[in-house]
Amino acid sequence: MKFNPIGWFEIYVNDMDRAQKFYEEVFKVELQDLPMEGMIMRAFPGDLQQPGSTGTLIKMEGANVGSGGTMVYFVCENCAVEESRVEAAGGKVCQAKMSLGEHGFCSIVTDTEGNTIGLHSMQ
Repeated sequence: MKFNPIGWFEIYVNDMDRAQKFYEEVFKVELQDLPMEGMIMRAFPGDLQQPGSTGTLIKMEGANVGSGGTMVYFVCENCAVEESRVEAAGGKVCQAKMSLGEHGFCSIVTDTEGNTIGLHSMQ
C-alpha cells in the first residue's frame, strides 16, 4: 500500500457543543466549523500534506452515537497527558495507559457522547 489506510474519520455526537469542549480540552486544540448542508461538523486541525489523518465531529440525523463500532486512535506524544485531562473534560478513562510492547502505549477513554476512543503514543 502506498498510502495510509485511514484518510478521514467522523465521530458522531448528540451534543456538538459538549463534545467540542471535551475534545478541545483533552487535546488542547481548536476545532473549526466545517459548513455542510443538513449536518453540523467541527473539524480537527490537520495538515493534509503530512502522514496520518484528520476528521470531524459530526451531528447528523440518523447517525448512531456511542461505543461498539469503529475505534479511532489519536496520536499523542505521551498518552498519559491527554488521559489525565479526560475526566475533568467530562469523559471516562476505561483503560489507563498500558504497554503495547514494541508498539508503544495506549489508553482507552470514553468521550461525553459515549464514543470510545484510543490514545496512542510511543512513550
